[in-house]
Amino acid sequence: MMACWVSGLLLLMGLSIATSFNPGCRIRITERGLTMIQYEGLKFVAEEVENITILDLSGKEGPFHYSISGVKITQLNISNATLSFQHDAGLLFEMKKASISITFQRKMMYWLFQDIGQINASAEGVNIWTLLHLSKSNSGQMKISKVSCKASIARMNARFNGNFRGFYEMFSTILTTGLRFLINQQICPTLEHSALVLLNSLLETVPVRTDVDQYIGIDYSLFSNPDVKSDWMDVDFKGTFYPIGNETDMLSNTASIPHLKSKDHMVYISLSKHFFDSAMYSYYKAGSLKAEIPESKMPTDLAYLLRTTFFGAIILSSKSSAKDAPLQLNLEVTSVPHCTIKPSGNTISVSTHMNIMLMPPNSTPVTLTSIIMEIKLNAKVALKGKNLAITLGIRRFRMFSTKSTLESLVAPMKALLQLTIMPIINERALKGVQIPLPEGINLINEMVTNHMGFLSIGADLHFYKGLREVINKNLLHLSPNNETLSKAK
Repeated sequence: MMACWVSGLLLLMGLSIATSFNPGCRIRITERGLTMIQYEGLKFVAEEVENITILDLSGKEGPFHYSISGVKITQLNISNATLSFQHDAGLLFEMKKASISITFQRKMMYWLFQDIGQINASAEGVNIWTLLHLSKSNSGQMKISKVSCKASIARMNARFNGNFRGFYEMFSTILTTGLRFLINQQICPTLEHSALVLLNSLLETVPVRTDVDQYIGIDYSLFSNPDVKSDWMDVDFKGTFYPIGNETDMLSNTASIPHLKSKDHMVYISLSKHFFDSAMYSYYKAGSLKAEIPESKMPTDLAYLLRTTFFGAIILSSKSSAKDAPLQLNLEVTSVPHCTIKPSGNTISVSTHMNIMLMPPNSTPVTLTSIIMEIKLNAKVALKGKNLAITLGIRRFRMFSTKSTLESLVAPMKALLQLTIMPIINERALKGVQIPLPEGINLINEMVTNHMGFLSIGADLHFYKGLREVINKNLLHLSPNNETLSKAK
């Protein structure tokens, strides 16, 4: 019994490996893109450090009693801060020889003398080293899994004023040493919380599985951990579609993995042939690649031509009502369409079966003839914001039938498809599908380039919302069961 159980487990493991996916979508962030992220990220870091809560400090030294309260960081100088790729790890945030401006309230007593007021201080030689380790979460999203942090403050200066200025400066070392210790102890915990909770809440806005329409959905779960090099980072997504209601029925991905060398844009999105093939596979499996065209939707000349062509069959019909019955064309895709991506362009090949029918009222439909149609479509891909859309047009149209008289129908049928079916298909295709980017980020200056077996889209990043705005919105949805929040606690 145990041997059977082990054998079954090994078989399942083997199947899992055999049916594993290659990435259908790869997003590359270049150094130019990281520069834009740095610009937004450093503003966020400055806000986080400036919001550090410092505990009150009190003590005495002989007859000298002091207390410090209401410590506020008013400004963090981030001019020397950098964000860079850390090979095989993640993102490295460094700040060297920075300064922090601080204010706090003082209350000092020496024997019978007492003084209360505000003190302006500054921390000099602030060095922060923070490494954000990136990985794939259990839910398939990218996350910051660990934060390595070191922080130090070289010195702190306090500027006293008032009648006892000279006297207090004698004790400034006592005050600034304690304050420097308190601030230094808070920097790394603050940055760790900001990364593990706040920034991860932003990454969680990237969809994993989402419906495209009523027929299909798309799986954008990460294929593996992010691949970080010294001057770029690649994030591989499954990028595969599935029919709604049968989410496990996915087309196996045997397409080649997209590879890029360009670095001119901030971001590159590579979509393999599988990305498009799996969408058509899912529509086919969902049973949505069929249409009925009643006579009322046909051009008048086509309806007349059909009746003329099949006049004999209509008259000889055993149903007396068939002669005046309306016509109907029933179209159905007979096999999974497939796309071809070449440097010269994109095409989609479709095989369709069409029945030309008479629809007598209150009676069984009469099939006049069946036609096989082979259609090749041009496919133009465009990206606006996060929306990937496709425009389709008929490139080649062929009909096959045992009736030679149907040759006269080729041009009218092609016109029918262009006027009736293609607008319906393009209405859906132009709605497109969302590219997996966090909320608050869009893409601009898009440029689509075809390669052999995949296409790439170079674009620049545009933050239409600030990090703080998006994070505050998503923090409202964090719960105790949230993976990121629970680990941060």
